[in-house]
Amino acid sequence: MAGGNAIRGSRVGAGPMGEAERGEAAPRHRVGFWCANGHESRIAFAADAEVPETWDCPRCGLPAGTDQQSPPPAPRTEPYKTHLAYVRERRSDADGDALL
Repeated sequence: MAGGNAIRGSRVGAGPMGEAERGEAAPRHRVGFWCANGHESRIAFAADAEVPETWDCPRCGLPAGTDQQSPPPAPRTEPYKTHLAYVRERRSDADGDALL
């Protein structure tokens, strides 16, 4: 039994047309970025685009830089502080006893 949809399995715009139909692609160059874990990411940028200093590593999420020998350090994450920890930073134990 034949299927009812003639374009099943294809998408809009798919077909035998090539670069002549879509136009020429912009000139590009690839730039290597390395993270602190040693992962390398080769990102393609347009030839006239400004290359950023850092790029997020797609494998681990750490910041990656263009210098393989000294990649940017991992961002320092502060542990979660409770309300009591913030109060203790502002007041001494003697101040707390005087208030209570």
